[in-house]
Amino acid sequence: MIQLYNSLTRKKEEFKPLGEEVKMYVCGVTVYDDSHLGHALSSIVFDVLDRYLEFRGYKVKKVQNFTDVDDKIINRANADKVPWQEITEKYIESFFKSSDGLNVRRATVHPRATEDMPEIIELINRLIDAEAAYELGGSVYYRVRSKSDYGKLSGQNIDEMIEGTRNEESRKEDPADFALWKAVKPEEPNWDSPWGPGRPGWHIECSAMAFKHLGEQIDIHGGGLDLIFPHHENEVAQSESASSKTPFAGVWIHNGLLRTTGATMSKSLGNAFNVNSALEEFSSDAIRLWILQSHYRTNPLLDKKLIGDAERSMRRIRQAVEAVPVVSEKSLDPEPFKRRFVEAMDDDLNTPQALAAIFDLCRKMNRTRADGNDVSSAADLVRELTSALGFNLAAPPKKVESLNDSEVGALVQKRKDARAEKRWGDADAVRDQLDAAGISISDTGDETEWTRK
Repeated sequence: MIQLYNSLTRKKEEFKPLGEEVKMYVCGVTVYDDSHLGHALSSIVFDVLDRYLEFRGYKVKKVQNFTDVDDKIINRANADKVPWQEITEKYIESFFKSSDGLNVRRATVHPRATEDMPEIIELINRLIDAEAAYELGGSVYYRVRSKSDYGKLSGQNIDEMIEGTRNEESRKEDPADFALWKAVKPEEPNWDSPWGPGRPGWHIECSAMAFKHLGEQIDIHGGGLDLIFPHHENEVAQSESASSKTPFAGVWIHNGLLRTTGATMSKSLGNAFNVNSALEEFSSDAIRLWILQSHYRTNPLLDKKLIGDAERSMRRIRQAVEAVPVVSEKSLDPEPFKRRFVEAMDDDLNTPQALAAIFDLCRKMNRTRADGNDVSSAADLVRELTSALGFNLAAPPKKVESLNDSEVGALVQKRKDARAEKRWGDADAVRDQLDAAGISISDTGDETEWTRK
């Protein structure tokens, strides 16, 4: 029984999809720059959710959109003196390069706002017909007070929200009303509509793409905590007003935000770490482990040292599953570790505890292999569980430290001494040092053999 924290009800709930196929919508990026590690955090969290649901027997249809027309895109195009379409194509390609590099599976559909313009216009018309929206000077606005429960996702009160603010568009019916369609200058990107040339507001794009590709009610809607208000709040309102179906999404899942020494990460603070640059320094597994060592609803610290520590930890998993198997009638039973993993993941994707089960199993494998136990079934389970979390267990490219035979022999003996004295941490550290130098070791009983990779 999978329990997920629902931002709408502010509690964990048993996950009950509407049908046999889980319908999941995840807010994507606005494509005007390269992806940073904040984007990576969200992508990895929902990749793990997708993979784990599949691991538990569900079929998932995942939709992740691109916002490919926006003021930020236009400003970037003007700054670079290129057509705005060139900016979107460049950074969509960059997004996929980053995602593929992180071993994030592509969504079932990656719709673009500019490709679903007829659906966006049709949805706005439905809202006008339902008297939940109105046209004004070539623009269309959602009538916020038409939705009696507006604010239920974010906890915002309309009157408190607009108190002290001035209505820059004084002709709007209410300062809280937000744009569904924007009349724009002729030189800006625009599309024909019943209200004149313009382009859609940000919020309506996601509702229209979700309706088109998943239907008017979905099982899971995801994104970062920073999207709860106003973006997701407005999605709830306009979607339910258009369809008259409640709820629009059964579960709202929001991941935390990266922080750097107390501040959440943003490009304006100058502390964004480009994903493609990070992948030149670290393996995708290391970046994923660093993220999953924290619960998805917390705000992990962006620190290269922590990613480096994760790189060394991943080496221990690879070593455990790649070691030469022992043929023996005695074998290690890995099932208790699988139960721990499933119990943790069923509890609102508790990846720290799930990872603890995997690392404990790897330590148990190393020790029982040395005692002559067959650990092949345990190794298969480690591969299965790490795959469910999106690890590929591929060794990162590394600079090989040169060690001569006598130096290798001395380190092997040092490790044997540490193992004999049950100083497992010291033994693992020596093994990491040997691995970094391109030395592969295998244990058979009390004997250790080594070879150069």
